Amino acid sequence: MSNQRSTISCIESRFRVIRRESELAIKQVDAAELRRSIDGDTNSIAIILKHVGGNLRSRFTNFLSEDGEKPWRDREAEFVDDFPSGEDGRAAAIAAWSAGWELLEATLTTLNDNDLQRHVRIRGEQHTVFEALARSMAHTAYHQGQITLIARILVGPSAWKTISIPRGGTMQRHADMGFDPSEPARGAG
Repeated sequence: MSNQRSTISCIESRFRVIRRESELAIKQVDAAELRRSIDGDTNSIAIILKHVGGNLRSRFTNFLSEDGEKPWRDREAEFVDDFPSGEDGRAAAIAAWSAGWELLEATLTTLNDNDLQRHVRIRGEQHTVFEALARSMAHTAYHQGQITLIARILVGPSAWKTISIPRGGTMQRHADMGFDPSEPARGAG
């Protein structure tokens, strides 16, 4: 049996991008804004951090041997802002987020491509490991988009530091990469 990790490595890489881009957005928001709901009904960034952290902890604790929805998880409590005030609250929200990500990352290091067709359960429903990882990636990417959009709105256009290619920057980005879109693709086919 091979211990090849090409697919798992790709999954790890994509998760790292989601985490990094989320954290670049989070860094731009101060402690008070991190807890602000933009319309009174939208989750704050702090709540999203708590929810994603709780979800990842539940899904990736004993990933291969237990259902991904743990009996100790209180999903509804993830949507309650019970953080302390000020910087302590910011630190607590980021700690909840980080705990989930660290568990995901540690779990991924234990997997290889042979594990992708194994089965795990989430809320009693059977998934291949690949399906469970794709589900988790889609969920975290969804919330990464929320975090980025909310942060962008709260910070405002004059202070926002883009975390992707800025408008008008595509050609420069291509040049920096050594990519010329007018050249035919090499190695394709």
